[in-house]
Amino acid sequence: MPDFNRQVIEEFRANGGRVGGMFEGAALVLLTTTGARSGRAHTNPAVYVRDGARLLVFASNAGGPKHPAWFHNLSADPYVIVELGTPEGTVERFGATAVVTEGEERDRLYAEQAERDPGFAAYQAATDRIIPVVALHRVDLGDPARHRAIADHLVKVHAELRAELTALREGLGSAAAEAAGPAGSADAADAADATGTADAVGTVGTADASGTAVRGTPTLGGRLARHCLTFCGALHAHHHNEDSAFDLLEREFPELSDSLDRMREEHKVVARTVEELEALLTSGAAPATLRAEVDRLATRLEEHFTYEEAQLVPALTRSRAVPGA
Repeated sequence: MPDFNRQVIEEFRANGGRVGGMFEGAALVLLTTTGARSGRAHTNPAVYVRDGARLLVFASNAGGPKHPAWFHNLSADPYVIVELGTPEGTVERFGATAVVTEGEERDRLYAEQAERDPGFAAYQAATDRIIPVVALHRVDLGDPARHRAIADHLVKVHAELRAELTALREGLGSAAAEAAGPAGSADAADAADATGTADAVGTVGTADASGTAVRGTPTLGGRLARHCLTFCGALHAHHHNEDSAFDLLEREFPELSDSLDRMREEHKVVARTVEELEALLTSGAAPATLRAEVDRLATRLEEHFTYEEAQLVPALTRSRAVPGA
């Protein structure tokens, strides 16, 4: 995160949504999006305006030639966390769904913003791209239908991640077996991978203790390495979204406070395991080494998924008494 953004964010949170400097007096929100590639959380300040029940933000990037990164992130995953200053001098935090406006609606909304703040007219004049206008719709976690949707989504994502992890383990097992096969098989696989005809295992050159190059050290082929990294990114994104939702769920279900605290801590443990796996991937570790690390991750994930489902799904799907009924 650039130092300037970090300073604005810290000042915003410390002063109930108010900042000084070039943004003094501006209506700002903080948007936390999920990185489209990394799956990690990214927070950025943005100018906003209220439009009925929704908030509007503008992907101006100060008139730059490209959309800001946060716009690409919410285009890939429209669930965002919004931080908004309140009249009481606090910062309200809530989940929202981002919807990119289009056509006449976008043109009207941007023209109104340019009339309010001529700087936005200058931004549009400075770039050939059409600056997007994004509407942020607050997510109502008090709606029982929303609760059920969250539970269904949780189970669905867990099933998808379990299936991806199973496929990844099988691929690494095959790569490890191939690497441990008869002499010369690794070199053959390396040659095949270089021509695009095989992609499970290849070889890289390493050095022995004397610094002499050693050929034939087994490593992953491109497709399997990408599969590993894609899985890691998907897991980062899932846990980032969950961490964002946990604060909101805790307000709705205070009885889950201890369970949610445990889940947050488990997310940190899983994140460290994933980072270790990513480091092994970039270091060119052998498939057998990676398989052992993925097996360790799989054990932790299954325990974590099972606990989450046991705690959250019943709470989200049970009928709740209506006050005064």
